[in-house]
Amino acid sequence: MNLQLTRPLAFIDLETTGVNIGIDRIVEIAIVKIMPDGTKTVKRRLLNPQMPIPASSSDVHGITDDMVKDAPSFKDVANEVKQFLENCDLGGYNSNRFDIPMLVEEFLRIGLEFSIDGRKMVDVQRVFHMMEQRTLSAAYKFYCNKTLEDAHSAEADASATWEVLDAQVERYASIGNTVDSIVKFTGEDDIVDFARRLIKVNGVEVFNFGKHKGRAVADVLKSEPQYYDWMMKGDFAMNTKQKLTEILNRTLLKKA
Repeated sequence: MNLQLTRPLAFIDLETTGVNIGIDRIVEIAIVKIMPDGTKTVKRRLLNPQMPIPASSSDVHGITDDMVKDAPSFKDVANEVKQFLENCDLGGYNSNRFDIPMLVEEFLRIGLEFSIDGRKMVDVQRVFHMMEQRTLSAAYKFYCNKTLEDAHSAEADASATWEVLDAQVERYASIGNTVDSIVKFTGEDDIVDFARRLIKVNGVEVFNFGKHKGRAVADVLKSEPQYYDWMMKGDFAMNTKQKLTEILNRTLLKKA
């Protein structure tokens, strides 16, 4: 194993009813957990999304309503998933923009706390796109010289992603061989919310959209408190609202 780990690294791949994090649901979850000694453990579950799976989504991942009608819901397996991910850094392919935000949103919907504080998040697609500009199947062929069988099967995709990252560590000395060094290289350690409505600039949380883009969130909440109310009532992801509330609470504590 080329990658040096100090804690477990869990690669997550989700198949879903669609790509809208605020509306869609998980129909399959696969987690490939790599321990510091290289041991691999796999957890995979089909899930009943409790909503119809569009035909366009089934065409991509092959999962139909009939296949999940007797499967557990996310709520049924949430504690099991949370325990499996305990003390793990998180990885995946496009995972910082989709898989991890979707997973966090599912936890928020059922009111179960799943914190990413202190976790490193390694997005293998980010490394690949910075270096080669390809897709997962091409990445697997390029780095591992293998053909990705069963593409869009969550377990196959998650396992392939792990192999690609290990091969990237061997190929690119510049990214280092630790989770910390890879996250620093990809520049993914300054996100505030997964939808990237809020980001950090020089360590300060700022808005990344709308009329206040580039302004410090705390300053806006002080001068225009109704903006907080507007966002909380708006069609923003629950994770965005959660982070906005955390910033507001910190701001109020400083004023007290």
